[in-house]
Amino acid sequence: MRLVDLSHTVSDGLVTYPGLPAPVITEHLSFDESHDRYAEGTEFSIGRIEMVSNTGTYLDTPGHRHRDGHDLSGLPLEKCALLPTLVVDAPPVGAAGLSLFERLSVTGCAVLVRTGWSAHFGTEKYGAPEHPYLATDAATWLAEAGAVLVGIDSVNIDETSGGERPVHTLLLAREVPVVEHLTGLDQLPETGATFSAVPVKVEGMSTFPVRAFATLPD
Repeated sequence: MRLVDLSHTVSDGLVTYPGLPAPVITEHLSFDESHDRYAEGTEFSIGRIEMVSNTGTYLDTPGHRHRDGHDLSGLPLEKCALLPTLVVDAPPVGAAGLSLFERLSVTGCAVLVRTGWSAHFGTEKYGAPEHPYLATDAATWLAEAGAVLVGIDSVNIDETSGGERPVHTLLLAREVPVVEHLTGLDQLPETGATFSAVPVKVEGMSTFPVRAFATLPD
């Protein structure tokens, strides 16, 4: 099989979502500092990162939106790993509407919305109001039709011109994880790939970066 990386690289100072602080990456213990702790010729580096959970390519669990929703420690692997994948092409601006999805068989699938917006990641345009997003009626239909996970290669799966977030509200209420800030979806066929995006199993947090990737048969 062939592996396709669908994640952005997290680096010191990276701005993922406008208005949220960038990660600070430093060393807790350097190679030189470790010499006092280990035998001669043995050295280690221990890194340190300070960041908000919404950094890079990340996955949202229900607790991100709903107070009674489960956190990362309650996320079943069956909802974020080795999922049959359906890639749906959507307009590069505005809403991905219901008509793009309603004739598709999405039961048991990770549905990835491919807009091409990831090309703007790291620029001011990435967070612009005209970014592509998933329409509310499409989100409702996907949840009712049995999609297991929904992802997008944009700054947000919701429209961000106002304060409402109906797509997060609908999908996470139905325990459908959301993956945002995907990249590299142009490398995937519409069907035939397997998708994985597994976060760290952290109790008390509901969103965390993932190494999202797809597997394709040779």
